[in-house]
Amino acid sequence: MRASTPIEERLIELLEPAAADLGYRLVRVRLSGLKRKRLQIMAEREDGSMRLEDCEALSRAISPVLDASDPIRGEYDLEVSSPGIDRPLVRLEDFARFAGHEAKLETLQMIDGRKRFRGVLKGVEGDVVVFDLPEGEAAIPFAQLAEARLVLTDRLIEEDLKRAKAAELDQDHIAVLPREGDAADAVGRRGRSQGGVQPPPQSALRADSSPSRGSTAPQIDKTTKRKPS
Repeated sequence: MRASTPIEERLIELLEPAAADLGYRLVRVRLSGLKRKRLQIMAEREDGSMRLEDCEALSRAISPVLDASDPIRGEYDLEVSSPGIDRPLVRLEDFARFAGHEAKLETLQMIDGRKRFRGVLKGVEGDVVVFDLPEGEAAIPFAQLAEARLVLTDRLIEEDLKRAKAAELDQDHIAVLPREGDAADAVGRRGRSQGGVQPPPQSALRADSSPSRGSTAPQIDKTTKRKPS
């Protein structure tokens, strides 16, 4: 589900090492458009966070890889974003992580006369996703899923706000410099974690304004990639 076409699978193979080096994992890759293509990269940190500066850092890291491998013909827009609160569920571990939350799923083949389901996730049993439907419990093999994503609910928003607050407190803790001699090391740690040492891409970045904390909008960084003349 992270990729839906062979070219998207190829892009994941190309970009995943650069993302992992910075501590990011690719959630989903989508290449869309005909005359004007758009390459959308959804990513997150291991703790599920992804700020605007993270999107910018990842964009800077993968741009040289795209320039060197040239996997997409013609001009295209590169968009690096967070998954958002009502995020897609693409790994088996995602269904365990968000147990108790409502989700929408679509299967590759008909199951009990339908392909679309909506219910509350209960978790996973082996490689099977288990969730509650209004008519009872259902179990769907992970390999049979075509698409899955969370449903935006008050509970989901509340938990995301708590996570964002905890992440903010962690950043404040890192920024505290109790002794003068610790200043350089603390600043260095923050710079490395935000990808500040990465070189800028050949193309210019256009970063969208960061939404206010707690907004359901994803964090997005956009780049226009042009072929060299």
